[in-house]
Amino acid sequence: MQGKVFRKTIGRYWVKAEDREVICSLSNRLRKHLVYPVADPASVRPHVVAVEEIGVVDPVAVGDEVEFRESGDGASVITAVLPRRNRLNRRAAGRQPLEQVIAANIDQFLAVEAAAQPSPRWRLLDRYLADAEFLGIPAAVCVTKTDLVPAGGDPPGVDLYEHIGYRVVRTSAVTGAGLDEVRELLANRVSVLVGRSGVGKTTLLNAIQPGLGLAVQDVSARTGKGRHTTSSLEMFELGSGGFVVDTPGMREFGLWDAGGTDIAGLFREMRPYLGVCRFGASCTHSHEPGCRVKEAVSAGEVSEARYESYLRMRE
Repeated sequence: MQGKVFRKTIGRYWVKAEDREVICSLSNRLRKHLVYPVADPASVRPHVVAVEEIGVVDPVAVGDEVEFRESGDGASVITAVLPRRNRLNRRAAGRQPLEQVIAANIDQFLAVEAAAQPSPRWRLLDRYLADAEFLGIPAAVCVTKTDLVPAGGDPPGVDLYEHIGYRVVRTSAVTGAGLDEVRELLANRVSVLVGRSGVGKTTLLNAIQPGLGLAVQDVSARTGKGRHTTSSLEMFELGSGGFVVDTPGMREFGLWDAGGTDIAGLFREMRPYLGVCRFGASCTHSHEPGCRVKEAVSAGEVSEARYESYLRMRE
């Protein structure tokens, strides 16, 4: 049978299959990678030549479409993970270079920042957006607590993100501003929310669907911080359709397997200037003469703040 994983703890997975929920364990076959001979299948009898450790903390993530098998004693086992459209991941804690997949098959990435209390940290927002670009997941920005800004205006700097092409939703749980727009943005999509403590994610979720933020907060409070994995993660269903995945315990994401990635390409406004510097594709856009990105910064075509974020990420 097939279904979607919507909740997981260590060793247990809740799968939604049509109109019911099934609690599953994981087949031992998914914890190892079986190596077969590289040859014409017709010329070599299939047999396992090696067994390797998988390179991930857990082969199953929230949002995965899986196949599972039910046995007569009521136990259910996940036997296969179907191909993913995308995945949100990071390097797991610990010495081993293991990938930790937070969620899979995501439709959008919603970065939440407060207009005030706490003050915006645009450099962290730049990091979130660069991670989304790297992962190929569409991203939007939600600014909360706009009632704390004089006359309901924008905090300095937020208009920049609209200028470079990101959708920005301005909200206030106090005045109700922007809440319908958030509901429309989340409807019928699988959305991952990221944002530091205090920016108002719980209040925002409670405002768009009573009790939703408290449920997310409860899971976050129960989340452990083990060496390699969070102990609880859940995808919450919205009354208007769609799902929300919170990211408990994560302040930012490290770019997993980003070796060779051109970090400048993760900044949308820098892309038109890449490859046309004096030193071509080898330009780091940090100190070289004839750098088109640096010229664009000087001309005001690329913001100095975003350029500084790029330099920090390169470091």
